[in-house]
Amino acid sequence: MINFSYAPPWWLKDGLAMTLYTAFRGEQLVRQEIEPEPPYQPHIFTGAQGVPIFGWVAIPPNAHSTIVATYGITGSLDNQWFLKLLGRKAYAQGYAIALFDWRAHGKTATLSPTLTSDGIYEGEDFVRIAAAAKAMGCPAPFWFTAYSLGGQLVLWAIKAAQTVSEWGTDIGICEAEIGGGAAICPALESTRSLNYLRQSAIGKKLEQAISRQLKRLAWQIHHHHPESIDPNAIERVHDIWSFDHELVIQSLGFDSVTAYYEATSGLYQLPHLQKPTLVLYAADDPMFDPSLIPELEATCAANPKIDLVLTDQGGHVGYLSSKTCQQQIQDRDRWWAWNRVLDWIAHQSLV
Repeated sequence: MINFSYAPPWWLKDGLAMTLYTAFRGEQLVRQEIEPEPPYQPHIFTGAQGVPIFGWVAIPPNAHSTIVATYGITGSLDNQWFLKLLGRKAYAQGYAIALFDWRAHGKTATLSPTLTSDGIYEGEDFVRIAAAAKAMGCPAPFWFTAYSLGGQLVLWAIKAAQTVSEWGTDIGICEAEIGGGAAICPALESTRSLNYLRQSAIGKKLEQAISRQLKRLAWQIHHHHPESIDPNAIERVHDIWSFDHELVIQSLGFDSVTAYYEATSGLYQLPHLQKPTLVLYAADDPMFDPSLIPELEATCAANPKIDLVLTDQGGHVGYLSSKTCQQQIQDRDRWWAWNRVLDWIAHQSLV
């Protein structure tokens, strides 16, 4: 059995402190790790709707299975140290790795002006990337993982994998070759969590920081594809909600951001998942409305395919463990969340 007990260092017991410390110091901490960077090869995948998606692939000798992964609401493969940490740890354990810049992010944004859909098409993207990785020599089973908003995309990916026989008979992968997925601190209900953020001064600052990154993302797309986005619409973006209102929902056929969030939010995908799914979630996550936790617990309890690990502490995509926790759980390092994800995936092959 997997030991999911968790304890942070005493000075990071507050969720906001954990979140900010990891965000600002995590990359420096990763440099202390032992596992080397995998020998990635760049590759351009083809996602849903024919959208080109940039990624990296690394296949170790005698690889036994494959992890397909991406990151959260902003960033790129070049700067997402937490995702690259997964690559290092997983490759060292014999997993083939396919990491990618999801829609409108990183080098994918230079290849296509297609904007995000928060799972509607990204779920299929995961499956198509797995199929292409298989053709490159990556072995089944394939496991999907990500964190934050990327965790929401993983839930959509698991859902898409369940119906690949209906929409993807020509892509070279079958439903049985996809094992399932793991989400760290996934976005669950966007409307309520955005409203929650705006109730505090620090929450407003967190949203503003994300909004600035989203606006830079939009300008990057405009730079590479100037006819695809109205610069006046970009100028009107001032928060996450207005980004989706001005740039996203119309092309997806939604008449309001509320309807878009209701259709895409991760909480409402959970009942439909019929493949093994791990959800790691911290009760003190400062990014999400804590009133969601009882619904998350009830929804996961009603679905035997979901393993929910709800911890009292951990922050948002933080989960640095104390020395005592590392010793008790026999981890070689402080990166509790990725260690549990890899333990859980390994355990699935024994079930």
